[in-house]
Amino acid sequence: MNSDKKFQMKFTNGLPLEKSMYPGLDEHTYIVKAGSIQKAGAKPLPVDIQVDQDTQIPLRDGTIIRADIYRPTTGENFPTIMWYAPYGKRGSFLNMDNFNHPTRMDVPTTWEDGLNSFEAPNPSDWVKHGYVVISPDPRGVGSSEGNAYAWGSQQATDEYDVIEWIGEQPWSNGKVGLTGTSYLAMSQYAVAELQPSHLAAIAPWEGAFNPYKESLARGGIADTSFNASLSSAIFTNNQVEDMATLGQEHPFYDAYWQDKTPDLHKVTIPAYLVGSWTNAVHSLGSYKAFDQLGSTEKWLRVHNTHEWNDYYNPENVADLRKFFDRYLKGIDNGWEETPKVRLSVLNPGHADIINRPEKKYPLDHSENETFHLAQQDNDFVLQKNPQQSKGSVSYDADASEGVTFKLKIPTATEIVGELSLKLYVEAADNDDMDLFAFVRKLDAEGNPLEPQVVTDRPYPGPNGRLRVSMRKLDPNESNNHHLELAQTNPEKLKTGEVVAVTIPFWPFGMKWEAGETLALTIGPKDKIVRPEFPQLPPSPNINHGRHIIHFGGNFDAKLTLPKINLNNQ
Repeated sequence: MNSDKKFQMKFTNGLPLEKSMYPGLDEHTYIVKAGSIQKAGAKPLPVDIQVDQDTQIPLRDGTIIRADIYRPTTGENFPTIMWYAPYGKRGSFLNMDNFNHPTRMDVPTTWEDGLNSFEAPNPSDWVKHGYVVISPDPRGVGSSEGNAYAWGSQQATDEYDVIEWIGEQPWSNGKVGLTGTSYLAMSQYAVAELQPSHLAAIAPWEGAFNPYKESLARGGIADTSFNASLSSAIFTNNQVEDMATLGQEHPFYDAYWQDKTPDLHKVTIPAYLVGSWTNAVHSLGSYKAFDQLGSTEKWLRVHNTHEWNDYYNPENVADLRKFFDRYLKGIDNGWEETPKVRLSVLNPGHADIINRPEKKYPLDHSENETFHLAQQDNDFVLQKNPQQSKGSVSYDADASEGVTFKLKIPTATEIVGELSLKLYVEAADNDDMDLFAFVRKLDAEGNPLEPQVVTDRPYPGPNGRLRVSMRKLDPNESNNHHLELAQTNPEKLKTGEVVAVTIPFWPFGMKWEAGETLALTIGPKDKIVRPEFPQLPPSPNINHGRHIIHFGGNFDAKLTLPKINLNNQ
């Protein structure tokens, strides 16, 4: 994270606080009783909990932020669990009931205690086991003073101050752990880079750590609709970082965005990461973070559901508590024997593999295998040997779904890791093009088999995307298992120019049974529908005219798969 700012921060008005569900500033202490129910359908509280509501926490510049503190009613010293995000510690309109899904994104109401905030832990799950839980409103949110920031060095510095304040309180044992999913995971990386003395462990649950490259402009294509929806979630009578204006002023990866990207090599404390293959925002971040973290004590668990279902599942809460018991309480409970990687491999149409122990990620027993784009009669295929003659296929970028190349899988095969696609492309009527590539599994009859992220909401499968003018790779961040775009200076296309591009795919783990088909579709449209926000339109692209894909001859177009042949295991 580059804290030597070389940009001018700008702010705009937030959403009026009085229009939110926030009940207003009310600093006092009270007890919520065991057996009470805090929200319709929520589980009863298992123990009495002392709540220090709207507690003042001073930051180094004199700004006062407010936090709700949930504590055991006894007078002992306890470790602290904390989360950090701008959605509101009480009264956020973001919650599982507001996502227009009959199963609440597959999170039963009884998995929440009604005291929890959005994507944050249930306080009662921890207080009953001898932890303090702190729910803060960061700078500028709710009744906290100042203007609200989105990620970056200011937010990380503030969170550092909160952690150090916690460590000096009479009810604290001096150790703090961070938890939470999505934004609450992203914020953990940034503050852990700063190494506050009282931060003992982190547990990022599905979190990107480079907001620009992994969320706002993946593949160089701006995702305006999703990120506009997030900015509308911040209620304050102060101001909020004007990311809409700043994003236009900083369209490429420069100092503004670098300030929001932590250096994970500087994170040395124990870390328990959770990821999945089907998160449209965070999937890459979980795996790249695990690879880059400087800690020697780090674990990764890959699940096969949705981040909220996985986070609130009581079995996984207990698993997380075992991790924090080890590093916040010093309990010798055998956590170190937990496999470094617990892997899930999706197998739509069949049973998924869950929690398979692995020694490391990226896997050390997968091998890259290359398949070349080719044409056989009227069919487009993927084949082992390059096609000797030149070929091409074009599609209408305004109306077509693109072109599909197919490969019959002869024996049961797993593909685990980051695929990559090398293409030779031409924009017949444009100086740029947005390419979307999807790898799908088809059954023996040719029907698509897609992973179900949430009930009745599928995910299309392994995928990559690229704005061709942003095709330059970052040589410092790319390696033999991960390709990263530089996303700095655009290189537009000339009329009739054919350019070589490599489309990085996000990590994925999926199994093909013998006789199933791998289908690679290259096209002008995004096929991902976010399970949380199915109503959001896809981000606009710059496509028009015809796209031409060249292959064969000296156009060595190919798909590279991190492949595990199960017959050799």
